[in-house]
Amino acid sequence: MKAQSTEIGTLYSSIEKTLRHSMRRCFVDKGITMPQGMLMGMLYKQGEMKITEISAKMGLSNSTVSGILDRLEKQDIVERIRSKEDRRIVYVKLTKEYAEVHKDFDKIVEEQFALMIDTGSKEELDKVIEGLQILKAILDRKSDKPDCQ
Repeated sequence: MKAQSTEIGTLYSSIEKTLRHSMRRCFVDKGITMPQGMLMGMLYKQGEMKITEISAKMGLSNSTVSGILDRLEKQDIVERIRSKEDRRIVYVKLTKEYAEVHKDFDKIVEEQFALMIDTGSKEELDKVIEGLQILKAILDRKSDKPDCQ
């Protein structure tokens, strides 16, 4: 069991690294960093969000996210909006101008992923989907139990 979990972890890490490397090339071509691209994609899909929500979803500190937002704000990609009810709460959203541009960028990322995946045969891709569904079911079972046991 231990050897299998190690193998799964190693494979997952390797796949994630390959995908990150490929996506990073898409971002660099557009003049943005991977974290900036991830944040912009999140805002595009979720809409207006609190900085604390962005931090939690990205697994980054509020100060790190604020630094990313500073750079995106200077490029007129995002804007910060203070809550009228509580001035301590800051919301972030894509600017209207950039939201239009981002639609195309999101499509480019999806196409890049499809190009990578489409090298597999139908049978291979069916096996990958089945394996990922099984992995998800296994992980979902664990999510009902307390962590670190």
